[in-house]
Amino acid sequence: SQLSRLSHPDLYRLSVTDPDRFWGSAAADRLRWVEPFHRVRDCDLSSGRISWFVGGKLNVSVNCLDVHVEKHPDRVALIWERDEPGTEVKVTYRELLETTCRLANTLKSHGIQKGDRVAIYMPVSPLAVAAMLACARIGAVHTVVFAGFSSEALAGRIQDAGCKAVVTCNQGVRGARVIDLKSTVDAAVKSCPTVQHVFVSQRTQQPAAMGRLDVPLEEVMSRQSSVCPAEPLDSEDLLFLLYTSGSTGKPKGVVHTQAGYLLYTSLTHQYVFDYRDGDVFGCVADVGWITGHSYVVYGPLCNGATTVLFESTPVYPNPGRYWETVQRLRISQFYGAPTALRLLLKYDDSWVKKYDRSSLRTLGSVGEPINHEAWHWFHSVVGEGRCPLVDTWWQTETGGVCIAPRPAEEGAAIVPAMAMRPFFGIQPVLMGEKGEPLSGNSVSGALCISQPWPGMARSIYGDHQRFIDAYFKPYPGNYFTGDGAFRSEEGYYQITGRMDDVINVSGHRLGTAEIEDALDDPGLDPPVVLQQLRNLVSTKIAKYAVPDHFLVVKRLPKTRSGKIMRRILRKVAMETTGDLGDVSTLDDPSVVKEIIEAHELYRKQKK
Repeated sequence: SQLSRLSHPDLYRLSVTDPDRFWGSAAADRLRWVEPFHRVRDCDLSSGRISWFVGGKLNVSVNCLDVHVEKHPDRVALIWERDEPGTEVKVTYRELLETTCRLANTLKSHGIQKGDRVAIYMPVSPLAVAAMLACARIGAVHTVVFAGFSSEALAGRIQDAGCKAVVTCNQGVRGARVIDLKSTVDAAVKSCPTVQHVFVSQRTQQPAAMGRLDVPLEEVMSRQSSVCPAEPLDSEDLLFLLYTSGSTGKPKGVVHTQAGYLLYTSLTHQYVFDYRDGDVFGCVADVGWITGHSYVVYGPLCNGATTVLFESTPVYPNPGRYWETVQRLRISQFYGAPTALRLLLKYDDSWVKKYDRSSLRTLGSVGEPINHEAWHWFHSVVGEGRCPLVDTWWQTETGGVCIAPRPAEEGAAIVPAMAMRPFFGIQPVLMGEKGEPLSGNSVSGALCISQPWPGMARSIYGDHQRFIDAYFKPYPGNYFTGDGAFRSEEGYYQITGRMDDVINVSGHRLGTAEIEDALDDPGLDPPVVLQQLRNLVSTKIAKYAVPDHFLVVKRLPKTRSGKIMRRILRKVAMETTGDLGDVSTLDDPSVVKEIIEAHELYRKQKK
């Protein structure tokens, strides 16, 4: 491993000056190939052509399982942190390989073959991971749909992907609530003629009503062989689709392929989180999100890590749940979302301090820019000021972390609430109003990435033109992230929020993330709070940044991963709520009606 001797700054320099050498040797060192690649990359961003490790063949499940079973079969691969604290289940690499093979053989015996799409609608569990890896083993393409989405949202994704089968559970359990999943699938597949089989696993004792398409999963798996030969797949064969809510009514199936994606998740998992052999990696994301794909499943398993599957909620049975889990499982890295942290910091610090967090070495945050208050609480209360906190910026489309404070030289500065440093091979550029690259520091613009990297998405399923239009047309020759960013005096990157949330006020470009960070101080009495909010923005940012109007609503339209669906707020403000686009990913669509009504009332009062 010729690269391991280089310092982080030297590695970064090599990765941008000689990407072929950097990525070529990383791929040769870290992955097991069935046939070697003959060309590192063949990419043209302006036409959306992205191809890595050309001519190579490999199997992702072999790299995540068999490779480790040969060396240490009894190492724990998964710790399933089930809903009830203290009932965790450990699954070794050998056991996970056997389960994966039985599931793969089950799929094959029901006619699923290479290239077929399979929907996985399951809560976080070893079987959900085995289902993903079973698809990868036989060359089927998985699309995991978060097991909280409505039947319409599920049906839309199954239809768009043309799925041949669905893997699900009778029920899910979360925060002591039992959620019926099978009935949601039943309702969805009524409008999905491509579905030939629904494999039903039993998460609870409650028997599910079985119909014509339904196959009892555990029962059928038990009769299958625990050995399944792995299909050699081309580097650029599809590995999975993951749907994100598009601004139009049609869901966007982001396409990720085999080798480049796996290499990028493996490398980022090791370097960003300082993963070392023997660590217990605790990413509390759901497998239905890209974070779960990259940092619960593929990255950690490729690296032979022990990875935690968190089934519960941050506040069940009480607000100490995360930290009690850290103590009990001796978690080394804890990776979670600012939404959850903001919820937890409202409670007394004793909920954190009563548990032993000495096993923690790195903290990470993901999903949206973290506000200062949450950052400081996470760093000083949870991490006792001794764990580097990596605020990671990336997207479903980037495959893995692109900008984060680590890796860096030992003891290098971490600026609170800032993503800071581009990862190996990532070359950020900021674009100005006229589409020109901005040079120098202390500048803000549209965040683009100028060179391809192995983890990036390859297409939008069934609509490559939409892929080109969304990501490569706005700033030709560059990948456009849709986010705005600020490059500081020191050359570090701060994400300022979605570009479509940028407001131009008297020549100043304002990102919502920045204003919200200033506003994130709770109060009680509405008129007083509103005055406090105005004062906060004018003192923390500037007078010109103070919003003219505040609309007080009970709750915001959030997706199930905790992101605010801002285009809905924009449509309400612009009074164009006739066409709201795809709202299937909202946690509770009834919120929209509440906000529209509040806005109507506000307009009447203004008149």
